[in-house]
Amino acid sequence: MRGKTLQRRAAERALELPGSELTHPFGEDWDVYKVRGKIFMLQTAVTAEPIVVLKAAPADSRSLREAHDDITPGYHMNKKHWITLHPDGDLGAAMVDDLVTESYLLVVERLPKKVQPVDPTTFGSGS
Repeated sequence: MRGKTLQRRAAERALELPGSELTHPFGEDWDVYKVRGKIFMLQTAVTAEPIVVLKAAPADSRSLREAHDDITPGYHMNKKHWITLHPDGDLGAAMVDDLVTESYLLVVERLPKKVQPVDPTTFGSGS
């Protein structure tokens, strides 16, 4: 996926998720997506390429980085819990959607149940 296409796809998926909002707490160069005030995705081009930064479970983060050259540790984030998606690699739209959704669900599951916009254990399962 090319640079702006990667960010556009990730943004479209993020905004489809219940309770998601786009904010700019770090200035206009950073698109920050939150659910109930907690960050689950960041986008920027300050690195000279348009990147997407997502939360990931540590084991998944490691596996994804090993399997894809265009997934690296999270830019300016905890390298164990965040990943960065880079453009022009082998990431397809479905994978980007899945990674954005997983990042969102990782944040939602840590929220108090009364403010969770979805049940993270059943979201997307058709239940």
